[in-house]
Amino acid sequence: MGHRLSKIVTRTGDQGETGLGDGSRVGKDCLRIDAIGEVDELNSSIGLILAEPLPHPVDVGMREMLIQVQHDLFDLGGELCIPGMVMIKEDHILRLEDWVEELNGNLPALKEFILPGGTRPAALAHLARTVCRRAERAVVHLSRSENVADGPRQYLNRLSDLLFVLGRALNQASGSGDVLWKHQRVPRPAA
Repeated sequence: MGHRLSKIVTRTGDQGETGLGDGSRVGKDCLRIDAIGEVDELNSSIGLILAEPLPHPVDVGMREMLIQVQHDLFDLGGELCIPGMVMIKEDHILRLEDWVEELNGNLPALKEFILPGGTRPAALAHLARTVCRRAERAVVHLSRSENVADGPRQYLNRLSDLLFVLGRALNQASGSGDVLWKHQRVPRPAA
């Protein structure tokens, strides 16, 4: 394989356009570029989780899972970058569903809403979940005006479920458990 990025500063985007993978030029504010950017931000937010020390014994399995998700997201971005390309397939989505079931099987049933927090890695998983939902909305928005395969939207939908369960699993593994939402909570008086 040749060098993909032999020159970083190209000045080709100085006029507000960028190139897609098929060689066409589009505005940097078009829906396709917006969706690609949201997926890129999601991938970066997963990188933040991976930069954290994760609780043992789940650290190795979760790391491998998240690294695979990062590779999948790069493929998903590639699919969005080349109109008509299909890279995210049913097996990608089924793998996410299997991981959700596996992680969720070790968690207590949810009887209350939870707040996005707890340990730092869990809070980062919840933050990644919200970025994932935004990326999903961007892909849905794009699909309203351009042809986009179902795979990217389905993948992002399942990934947000995985990130929610991951946040819970990280809190459980650290011994802190879920942060429960309390309706009509009475604030503590200021000291």
